[in-house]
Amino acid sequence: MAPPERRRRSTQRDIAQRTGVSQATVSLVISGGAASTQIAESTRRAVLAAADEMGYTANVAARSLKGGRNRLLGLYTFESVFPTDQRDFYYPFLLGVEEEAARQGYDLLLFSSTGTDRDAARFGPRDAGASGAPAAERSIYVGGSNRLKIADGCVLLGRNVRREELSALVREDFPFVFVGRREVDDAELSYVAADYVAATGALVAELARLGHRRILYLRALEDSEPTRDREEGYRRGLAEAGIVPDEALIRTLADPADLSIERVEEWIGGLGITALLVEPTEDDRLTEALATMAGTRRVRFPADCSLALLGDPPCWTPELRDWTRFSLPRAQMAGQAVRVLIELLDQESHEPRQLTVPCAYVPGDSIGPVPAHRVGLRPGVGTEPESDGRPVT
Repeated sequence: MAPPERRRRSTQRDIAQRTGVSQATVSLVISGGAASTQIAESTRRAVLAAADEMGYTANVAARSLKGGRNRLLGLYTFESVFPTDQRDFYYPFLLGVEEEAARQGYDLLLFSSTGTDRDAARFGPRDAGASGAPAAERSIYVGGSNRLKIADGCVLLGRNVRREELSALVREDFPFVFVGRREVDDAELSYVAADYVAATGALVAELARLGHRRILYLRALEDSEPTRDREEGYRRGLAEAGIVPDEALIRTLADPADLSIERVEEWIGGLGITALLVEPTEDDRLTEALATMAGTRRVRFPADCSLALLGDPPCWTPELRDWTRFSLPRAQMAGQAVRVLIELLDQESHEPRQLTVPCAYVPGDSIGPVPAHRVGLRPGVGTEPESDGRPVT
C-alpha cells in the first residue's frame, strides 16, 4: 500500500489569499507585535480564523532570524538547578519564572548547553564554584553561535558565570535579565537582585541594638557580587551603629564543615565575639554544621553567643532549628525578572534596568542580648589571631 500523501504545510501566503489581504498584513497579525494594533479588528479576526482553519503554525526559528517576536522566553542556567524536591534552593526561582511567563502569555524554553574546550578557549573559564574549584562547563555560545536567539529574550540564572559571554550578549544587543546582581567590566547588565546590603545592615543594627559590639562576619570563599554586597552591608551597619570595624572580625569560610564548635569557642575566647553572622551556601553543608554545633550544647545560641544567617539555608524545613536570618524573595525576584525582560522587549533600545528587591527579616530564635557575664569584656590578651585574610581551615 502506498503511503498517504503528506499534506502541504500552510503558509502566510495561503492565508493572505484566503482572506484577501496582503501577506504583510498576515505577518503583522500573526507576529502579535506592537504594530499589529494598527490592523482593523475585523481583519485581525479574519486572519486568525483562517490560520486556525488551515492549521497554520509559525516557524518560530525563521521568525526569530527575521527579527520578529515569537512569544518564547528563554531560561538559561549556568549550572544544574533542577530540584530533587521542593526544598531545593533554586526551586522558587524556577517556579517564579514559569508562573510569570505563563501569566504574561509567553512560552518558556530551557537552555542548558554544555560548552566545549574550544568555547572555553574563546570565552574563558567560568567563575569558580563555592568550593573554589572550576564548575562544570556550560556555554551560551556552543560552537561560536548564540543559541539563545531562538527566544525573544532570556532570563539567566546561576552563580558560576562566564563573564565574557555576558559581554558578548550585550554587544549583540540580545535582551536578557539576570536573576541576581552581576557585573562585567565593559557593559551595564539588566538584573533583579536581592538587597543584600540593606538586609545585612539591618541584621547588624538589630545586634547592635541588643548590645553587641564584637560581631564576627563569616563570608563565602568566592568574591561574588552577593558576597561583596553582604560585606558592604556589614560595614555600613557597623558604621551606622558607631562601631569601628575590626578587620580581624571578617573571616573567609572556605568550607562550611569548618564551622565547628571548637572554632566558635576560639573566636569567643580569643576575639571576644558575642555574635556571629554567617553567609549560607547553596547546599546542605552549612545546615549540617549548624545542627552539629547546636547539638553539642558547649556553646548555646543565643545564651552564650548570638548567631544569624545572611540568607536562607537551602534545605531548611520547619522541623529544623529556626535560625535568625533574612529570607530572599526568590519567586518574587524571578517573576520580576520576567516582567523586566518583557519591558526590554517592548523598547526599541535595550537600555539596562537594575532593580533590587527587599529581603524579609525572620526573627528566629538564635540572637539575643549580650550575655551578662560578657558585658564589658575585651578580647583575650595575646590570644587574638592575626588578621591576615587566611581562610578558616
